[in-house]
Amino acid sequence: MARTSEKCILLVEDDPNDVFFLRLALEQAGITNPVRVASTGQQAIDYLEGNGEYSNRDLFPWPDLVLLDLNLPLVPGIHVLKWIRSRPDFAFLLVLVLTSSQDERDIEECSRLGARSFLLKPISQQERMQLVRSLKDYWLDLNVSPIPEVRPAERMDAVAL
Repeated sequence: MARTSEKCILLVEDDPNDVFFLRLALEQAGITNPVRVASTGQQAIDYLEGNGEYSNRDLFPWPDLVLLDLNLPLVPGIHVLKWIRSRPDFAFLLVLVLTSSQDERDIEECSRLGARSFLLKPISQQERMQLVRSLKDYWLDLNVSPIPEVRPAERMDAVAL
């Protein structure tokens, strides 16, 4: 199992301010996990597939945790979640929805599609700090997830050989 500091977070977020303030909260909380950002739903899919620029898993490691916004350009977050859950080799990928939407339909749909949690974006830096500490404590430290013997990207590499 990867140590907490080695677990990669994929943040799927199109608002550069939200990215900046979440990174700041992570840094201020002393959380050193690598964070990769996809700013569109299509970039998130390409990242997970290892397509194009994301094929180098040293630079773009397989994420242990995905923080997914719903309101994304090109491909909405709900479609990214549907795509992830349609892939049997991504069954154990932890996806937490982190959004400003409080729509009950969104909450129900994300739960039905297998999001492990539905979180509202914090407004203040203090709330962000609380959120990132909770993410670290629960999802990165305490939570034990089944880990496939070979991650999807490694499977693709093995097939290419």
